[in-house]
Amino acid sequence: MKERNYNITRRSFARRGSLALAAGFIAPFPAGAARPAPGERLAMFQAESARGVICQICPNECTLKDGELSDCRNRIARKSKLYTMAYGNPCAVNTDPVEKKPLYHFLPGTAAFSIATAGCNLACLNCQNWTISQTSPDKTQNYDLPPEDVVAGAAGKGCRSIAYTYSEPVTFYEYVYETAKLARSSGIRNIMVSNGYINREPLRQLCRYIDAANIDLKAFSESTYLKLTGAKLQPVLDSLRTYRDEGVWLEITNLVVPGWSDKPDEIKQMCGWLAENGFTDTPLHFSRFQPQYKLEHVPPTPPGILARAAETARAAGIKYVYIGNLPGSGNDDTICPSCGNKVIDRSGFRIVSKSLTDGKCSCGTSIPGVWN
Repeated sequence: MKERNYNITRRSFARRGSLALAAGFIAPFPAGAARPAPGERLAMFQAESARGVICQICPNECTLKDGELSDCRNRIARKSKLYTMAYGNPCAVNTDPVEKKPLYHFLPGTAAFSIATAGCNLACLNCQNWTISQTSPDKTQNYDLPPEDVVAGAAGKGCRSIAYTYSEPVTFYEYVYETAKLARSSGIRNIMVSNGYINREPLRQLCRYIDAANIDLKAFSESTYLKLTGAKLQPVLDSLRTYRDEGVWLEITNLVVPGWSDKPDEIKQMCGWLAENGFTDTPLHFSRFQPQYKLEHVPPTPPGILARAAETARAAGIKYVYIGNLPGSGNDDTICPSCGNKVIDRSGFRIVSKSLTDGKCSCGTSIPGVWN
C-alpha cells in the first residue's frame, strides 16, 4: 500500500500549534527553557540526574546530555529537559483492515486509521519497516497531523479505531496518549501494535485509553532476544501481564525466523509460559518470516515449521491459534473450541462470513473478544 508523505512547513506548524495551544494540548514551557522545534513537546516520564536527563518510558532508560538523542531517535535533551520529537508529525498514515494488525477478535471486518512516526526503541535485524523505524522524525517526510486531526481523519474515513503501528508507538508515547484520549471521548477505539518494550507505569497510564493491543513476542530466550533485537525478554513478558490486568484486549504475534526463533523447545517453552500465566484465551498468531533488512540471506519460514508451532500451542492449551503471512494455509479462521464450528471465515484480511451472536457460537460457547 503506497503512503503519501508531506513535509511540515513553518506556517502550517505555527497554525496547528496555535490551535493546539488554545485547546490545551501543549504545556507551556518554563522560563529559560529551549523552545522546541516543529514536532517537539516536553516529554512525559523523565527524571534529572547528575549524568543527564533520564527517559523513563522504556527499559532502555537513556541518560542524555544536552543535544543527545535517545536510542529510539525520538527524544532529545535540551537544557536538562527531555523533549519528544515525535508529536503531530507522522510519516505514515493509512486506513487498514483491523485484521492486518493482526487483530482477529477485535471488531472484525472494520477499518483502523493507522499512523506512525519514525523511530523505534529496538534494533531488530529482521525489521520490515526499517526505513522508518531505524531513523528519526527530522529525517522523514511527514504529515502535519495533530491529535484532533487524527481523530477527525478516523471519523471521516468511517474507521471505528485508530491504530498506533508500523514503527513503535512506545517511542511516540505523548502523541499516542493525547490522541487516544481525544479518540476515547469521540467514541473511537484505540489500538497499540507494539513490541511491548515499555516500563510498567507509563504503560498503566496509557492503558486507560487503549482498547486493544497486538504485542510482538519475538522469541523466548534472553540470548535470542538480545541478539535479534538488542533488547531483553522479561520486560515484554511483564507488559503482556500488564495489558491483560488493565483490561486491554490482547493478541500476541510470534514471527518465526528460521535459525533464530524457530527452535521447537523454545516455542514449547513460550506456549507453556502463556498457558501457565493465564493466556489460553489470548489469540496467538504465528507469522511467516520473509527475508528483510539485515536478514535478507535467511529463507522464508517453511510452512511445516509454522504448522508444528501451531500444534505445539494447541497442545499447551491455547485455544485460538493462527498462522499469518501464509495465504491458503487454512489457519486464519476462528474455530469454536467446543464444537469445532467455523465462527469466522476469513480470506486474507477479508471476512467471508461470521456466525457469532452476542459473541457466542451457535453451540452456546462464548468466544472471547470485542465484537461490537
